[in-house]
Formats: sequence, C-alpha cells, structure tokens
Amino acid sequence: MRLAGAFLVDARIGFILLLVGDCLQSMSVAKRLLVPRWSRKRLPYESPASRLLQEMSPITLLSPIRQAFPMNMLKPLPLLAILATSLLLGRTAAVAQQTQPVPALDDNTGYQLIFDGKTLAGWDGDPKYWRVENGCLVGEITPETIVKQNTFIIWRGGVTKDFELKVEYRITSHGNSGINYRSVELPDQKYVMRGYQADIDGQDRNANGVRYTGQNYEERGRTFLALRGQMTHIEEGKKPGIIATLGDTKAMEAFIKNDDWNEYHLIVRGNVLIHILNGHVMDVVIDDDAKGRAFEGLLGVQVHVGPPMKVEYRNFRLKNL
Repeated sequence: MRLAGAFLVDARIGFILLLVGDCLQSMSVAKRLLVPRWSRKRLPYESPASRLLQEMSPITLLSPIRQAFPMNMLKPLPLLAILATSLLLGRTAAVAQQTQPVPALDDNTGYQLIFDGKTLAGWDGDPKYWRVENGCLVGEITPETIVKQNTFIIWRGGVTKDFELKVEYRITSHGNSGINYRSVELPDQKYVMRGYQADIDGQDRNANGVRYTGQNYEERGRTFLALRGQMTHIEEGKKPGIIATLGDTKAMEAFIKNDDWNEYHLIVRGNVLIHILNGHVMDVVIDDDAKGRAFEGLLGVQVHVGPPMKVEYRNFRLKNL
C-alpha cells in the first residue's frame, strides 16, 4: 500500500511537472517570484520527481496565489493541487489570447467597382466583339465576326501595379479568354495586348482535352509561366522552374465550374503573382527575370482566335495595394 501511495504521489507530481513546463513556455508575462524550498516538509517517500520539486527555487508562480496562501501554512499535497489549478487557469488564459485564421472569401473591403454593369464607360474595345448585356461585360465571336488575332477590351481607368482583382466570369464550352494585367497595348495593333494573363477556357475548347484555366500565361511574351498546380520561379535567361506543387494539374480541374459562374481572385505584389479560382490557389509565380517582368501596366480581357464563342464578365472589383 505504501508503494502504491508513493506511486500515486509520483504520478501527480509528474503530471504537474508537465503542466509547469508547458505553462512556463506559454505565459511569457508571468511574474517571477521566490518560493521557499519545500525540503522543510518532505513527502513520506522521496521519489526523483519529489526531490526535483524540492530543489526548484526560484520557480514561476502567479502572484495572487502567493498572496492568498502563505507558503509556510500549506501542506505539500494541497500546495500541488493549488499549483496545478493556477497553472491550468493560466494556460486557459494564454490559449484564449491566441487567434486563428477566419474565412475571408467574401471580404471586399477596399475594393472598387471598375465596371458599372450598364455601359462601357472606362473601357475601350471593338464594339463588334464587346457589349453590355444583363449587367455583364460580354465578348462574343459569331460565325460572321471570326477574328484573325486575339482582341481585347482594355480598362482605361488606370494601370495595375500592386493590386488585388476579383471578377466573375462564365464562358461557353468552346470559348477561350483571359484576364491580362500589367500589360501593354501594342502600338501598331489596336486592342492587342502583351503581358501576364490569367487564362480561361471552356471544357471543350481543346481537342487534346488539356484545360488551361487558372494558369499564368504571358500573352505574346514568355508564354507559359506556370501551369495549374505549379509554383514557379523565373530567373533571367532561364525557363520557369517548378519549385513546389499545389496539386495535380488534372485533378484541379474539379475546381472549375462548367457553364456556370466562376470567380477569379488575383493577388499581385511586387514580383509575386497569385491566381486563385473559386477559393483555390491555381498557381504562384515568382518573377525574378529583370528583363522580362513588368511591375505595372494595363488591364484587359480577351476573346481568342477560334470558333464562335461567348464570355461574360461581371463584378469587376479592384483594390490597389
């Protein structure tokens, strides 16, 4: 029985030692106090754990406990109970001060609408291909208006530098489009752009079954900068290097809604370009190519060479960073 009782005391002391170690790390503002040695009131059985407690001077303890309970009036086991309780309360308080991320997909703080849903005010494109319909910016190619080269409608309300853009789109199954940013308009070809592009295509656009939606493609430039599911680093004179994967390119097609509205969220800061689609990161580009990269430029959306198609955009929201 004596050994069983001593084992129980050791177990209590071991548990409290774990609490002491854990809480001393968490409670960075705890006040350091001196506590009289417990060697004056030894436990009946001196285990290694009890001897360790006897040698602990000084230790960290909450000041209200010391003030409310003079240490020379406390028996060892009640003291251990009070110490454990105070440390648990301290741990709870420390945990309560911690925070965790919260959903922010619908946070539009700081964004400004750059398309009014009624007119093409602030936008410049060929009216043969671009119009406003049912609150949407619509780009359409018909059998009578087949294009010979990609054509854009360009936002003339400013330039994109460091920014976030949120926009919804819907595209027909054979459609091909994209959102260009930090781009330039070619001086000798009206409504033709060169620069970074968040790619968009319909589910039946490509005969080989490849889907390009989500990727970072540089129109009339370095072409493929990152495919869907890739994080790449671009250095001067080198091809983009894949430094991490965000998922399987094919499997991530499941995040794309066919014949329905999708939302792009672009986050562009310095040389880091992030494409997010429907709340999922599609790709990340770190562009350290001093000769090829751009830090500012025009914003526009595209209708692509190919068969008849239709793309709709709505809720253009831009936040400059």
